[in-house]
Order: sequence, then C-alpha cells, then structure tokens
Amino acid sequence: MHPPLPLPALAALAAAAALLLALAALVLLSPRPRAPTAAERRFTDAASGARRRFPALAAAPTPAGSGDDAKADGDARDAADAAADAPRIALSVVVPAFREEARLPAMLAEAVEYLDRRLDATTTTVAAAKPRTRAAAAAAATSPQFAYEIIIVDDGSGDRTSEVALALARQHAARRPAAQYPRREIRIMTLERNRGKGGAVTQGILASRGDLMLFVDADGASKFADIDKLEAELRSIKRGGRGIAVGSRAHMVNTEAVVKRSFIRNFLMRCFHLAVYILGIKTIKDTQCGFKLFTRDAAADVFPNMHVEGWIFDIEILVIAYSVGIPVVEVPISWHEVDGSKVSLLRDSIQMLVQLLMIRLNYLLGLWSVPSQKPARGAGRAARK
Repeated sequence: MHPPLPLPALAALAAAAALLLALAALVLLSPRPRAPTAAERRFTDAASGARRRFPALAAAPTPAGSGDDAKADGDARDAADAAADAPRIALSVVVPAFREEARLPAMLAEAVEYLDRRLDATTTTVAAAKPRTRAAAAAAATSPQFAYEIIIVDDGSGDRTSEVALALARQHAARRPAAQYPRREIRIMTLERNRGKGGAVTQGILASRGDLMLFVDADGASKFADIDKLEAELRSIKRGGRGIAVGSRAHMVNTEAVVKRSFIRNFLMRCFHLAVYILGIKTIKDTQCGFKLFTRDAAADVFPNMHVEGWIFDIEILVIAYSVGIPVVEVPISWHEVDGSKVSLLRDSIQMLVQLLMIRLNYLLGLWSVPSQKPARGAGRAARK
C-alpha cells in the first residue's frame, strides 16, 4: 500500500487540475465566429434590383476594366459580381443595425446629406481644374475622392430593418440616378442570424471597398460631420498607411448628458473603465464610442483577426491594433443621448466584464494571436484637446 501523498503535493495536484479546468473552460466558452452564409455574401442592388456579391477586404478590389474573373469560394463571379468589386472608393461607412427601423432613417439622412455635400464639393473642384486630355478626364471621373458607400448591416433583427434600409437605399439611388452619379451607393447586408454588434461591424468592414472605413452607430447619437475631425487626426498619426481614429465622449464626463444618468449607470461605467485600464488599455479613455475610422491597411490587419462579436468588440480592436503597432488617436466628438438603446444595463455590463477578461486571457496565453509586427511610432496616442 502506497503512503498517502504529502499535503503540499496534493495541493499542487489540485491547483494543476483547477488550472486545466479553467483553461478548458476558457477554450470552450471563447467565441468562434461562424462563416457567413451564401445569402449574407450578397446584396440587392438598389438601382437595378439585381443580386450582387459583396467584395472581400482580404482580396483587393479589381481595377475597373481589368477583366479579372476572380473566384470567391470557388465560384466564378458573373459580370455584376465583378462590378461590385471595382474600383476602390474613398470612404465606406458601416452601420450595424439591430431592430433599428425607427431610428435608422434620421441617422441615414444626416449621413447622406454630409456625404453628398462633400461629393458635390470635390466634383466642383476637379471640374474646375479642366483636365487637358480625355485620359485625364477619365481618371478624374473614377478618382476615389468622389466615391462613397454606406453598408447597413441588419444583424438578424427579425423586424423590418432590412426592408426600411432597402427602401431608403432605393430612394437614395433614385434621387441621383447611377448613370449620372455612379460614385454613391447604399448596400444592405442582411445577416440570417444575430451575431452581435461586433460581428455586424466586422462583416460590414470585411465587405467594404473604401480607402477609409468608418463604423457608426445607427442611433444617430454622434454628429456625422465630425468625421472631418477623425480624418484630420488620422492623417497626422498614420504610419505606413495604417492608423485608427477613435471618436470619444470622454470630454463630456461632466456634462448634463452624463451627469443626469442614473447613479448605477455611471457607477458601472466607471467600473468598466477601471477594468479596461487595469487589463491594458491605458491611453484610450472612451473605448466604446460607436464612431471609429480606419485606414484600409489598418482594417485589413485588424478585422480578419477578430473573435469577439458582442458589445466588447471595441476592446479587441484596440488589443490587436496595439499588438501589431497600428497608431491610434482618440478624438473628441459631439454626441447626444438618443432613446431606444438595446443595452441591458446590468446583464450587458456583466457580460462585457466577463468578455473583457476572456479577451485578455486568450491573448495572454497565446490562444489567440495575430501576426506580430514592429510597433509603429505614435501607436496608442491619447486624445487631442
């Protein structure tokens, strides 16, 4: 008969077993995003009604007139699908929408008014330059500076969000016919099952053509024209074509919009910010603002590596950005409270804290990783005043 193990050995075995169980639980409970379905890869063209394929961020959009019949998922694209990929445009705006049939129209109207005004201004500027040759005129006509798209991602809403969005897209197309104004488009991505806000943003970004990519909440709480501020700061900090500008409400902490919130909401907000700071995000004061701008190269480094699809996805964006040396700048923006939030204060706060710990452990233990790159100078800069 073997003598009983000494108490220190038993304690070590128990600790090892507990660690193995914790690791197994982490692996089993960590998110694994599903692949998009065939229907989710396509959208209905607002002008023609044809079903077309979204492009893929990982594969650079096909230059106009190249005749390249690239394949996606092994299937040859038809001419309409190839047109969806060509050419690159200046700006993609991704709008995650879950049961937003009521709030979406006002937000979209503000965005379109700004984007069309900017398009008209750049068109007038280039037209005044009077290109000397037909080739120069054609190049100016296809310049990315004139083009934008809005991708509304219906996150399995189950209501009329997609129908309302498509109706708005058709009105948008009819207001300025595509034959005369080909550089503006609204596309609708309808997810068959709910992913969460982070999943909706990720799928929208991965289907974007823009040299710059903005994601913005559908509630219209952020002033859309503040994209000008984000672009200006992004130009000043980007390195090697990579950079992220994060809209921020941190400067509003003592304003009426925040002070009038309930005590419990402000308390949970401060606890969350403290947890974010302790777990490594120290230079960004407002990680959760739904107004973030990416260069295309930065988005290509971040979003194919995303795991988290819930509310906390912004944290993983920053974790990946820091790990691969993407410069990040925080930019104060205008913001106001809008009724109709889908956030459950207590439930979502607990879920976000759990997911925050899960993100940190997965990257710390090497269960999740991204290709390592030398940190760029200026990565993680704090907000400018």
